[in-house]
Amino acid sequence: MRPRHIALAVLVAALWGVNFVVIELGLDHFPPLLFSALRFLAAAVPAIFLLGRPSVAWKWVVGVGLVLGVGKFGLLFIGMDQGMPAGLSSLVLQIQAVFTALFAALALSERPGRIRVAGMAVALAGIVVAAVDEGAGGPVLAFVLVVGAAACWGVSNVFTRRAAPQDALTFMVWVSAVPVLPLLVLSLLFEGPDRDAEALAALDWSGVGIILFVAWVSTVFGFGAWGFLLRQYPASSVAPFTLLVPVFGMSSAALVLGEDVSPLRWCAAALLVGGVALTSGVGLRTATPRPGPEAGVSAATAGAAVAVAGPATASGPRAAAGARVRRPAGPAAPPPPGASASRTPSTPRCPDPSRPGTPPAAAPRSPAAAE
Repeated sequence: MRPRHIALAVLVAALWGVNFVVIELGLDHFPPLLFSALRFLAAAVPAIFLLGRPSVAWKWVVGVGLVLGVGKFGLLFIGMDQGMPAGLSSLVLQIQAVFTALFAALALSERPGRIRVAGMAVALAGIVVAAVDEGAGGPVLAFVLVVGAAACWGVSNVFTRRAAPQDALTFMVWVSAVPVLPLLVLSLLFEGPDRDAEALAALDWSGVGIILFVAWVSTVFGFGAWGFLLRQYPASSVAPFTLLVPVFGMSSAALVLGEDVSPLRWCAAALLVGGVALTSGVGLRTATPRPGPEAGVSAATAGAAVAVAGPATASGPRAAAGARVRRPAGPAAPPPPGASASRTPSTPRCPDPSRPGTPPAAAPRSPAAAE
């Protein structure tokens, strides 16, 4: 990758990591479901009127919008509102790679190899360590909600992989429009109209800035830049940068919010990041040719309507489209002009009278004779 593109990938990972801190700050201004609805509303408008229609079936737009927007972000925002730390949330959410691999094996017949299975086990061990650390001093329910958010992310990854959108940015903008109304309805039902009205009445410039950062910087710019990188390079070259997200998330949470990072949490981070790296196939050599734009964009939104490029294995049905086609054997093509005389003699060899026993050269066979 070019240095400027490496810098862009690191920048996107940093923005996605810092985004967890911004979400934590935003929860001081808004109830979680209302906050999530406003985030998607700002991400969809006005971009939805400037971009064309998505190039996939509407069922995939609606499906990803509900599972990703309502399921993943709804559970994530509620979990963080219930006390899940921002830095730990950025770490635990990466277990989506394991959920993606499991769901892809069930729905897409993408069977993970031994190394990826080992990576899942290591990542799950990291989740167990993180749960022990969080259970000692934090609400377990909030931890479970974030794990549920990662599971919803895995389902949306599989949906996106099936949809295979040509343009990740357009797809993400239209997906952002889907959960706005369901989240508003859920907010009115569970958070109450009085609480929502109070939050909107107290809206100030800091609240507006938080919504714009989460919507435009993290979502629109982040996914747009990620889709650009995946159109330029193989997913295997871009995906490892997503492992920097929890690094920036935990670091920024410690600096801005003063979150304490215990030795047990660092151990969980090492296990989880290492396991996700193996599960995602980082550093594994495959015989798969460089993926085209469709495979790159699919990996972009399937891994990452993150944010993160999920484990796009070469064993799935889409990988077969890029497989090398074996051509049936046929008659050999005629030699090009000027070919070497050792391959196609242009003049018959004459017998050498000075060398007895030298047979005369056979006349070249015509195509009719060859038949």
